[in-house]
Amino acid sequence: MNGQMIFNLIAHGFIVWFIYSRFSGVRGLDNLSSQQLQERLAEKTGSVLIDVREPNEVKQGYIPGAVNIPLSRLKTRYAEIPQDRPVVLYCRSGMRSKQAARILSKNGYKQLSHLRGGILAWRGKVTQS
Repeated sequence: MNGQMIFNLIAHGFIVWFIYSRFSGVRGLDNLSSQQLQERLAEKTGSVLIDVREPNEVKQGYIPGAVNIPLSRLKTRYAEIPQDRPVVLYCRSGMRSKQAARILSKNGYKQLSHLRGGILAWRGKVTQS
């Protein structure tokens, strides 16, 4: 094997790992539909609702009661999220909320859910900033 072939194998392996790590599911993550999230919020289960979008995105509207902790700042702010309550995450489309769930799971959070499809799939009330 020459050096170029080894480099290509390593590069392809990295690409496969990167895609898998970004799009694979998170163990124990509950995927909620808009209806399921509305029901959970109406039940007053004590869930903490976290919007992981950036502040400029939140200005376009957010789910009432949500706390904005952007994914870009989550690693330095996750201590603000109680570990003893269910945590529901959402973003624009559902990708960043899965990444946030992965971060929280690695830091000991167990009761994690996210809004499947993000706020784009949300059919409930939206508060404008």
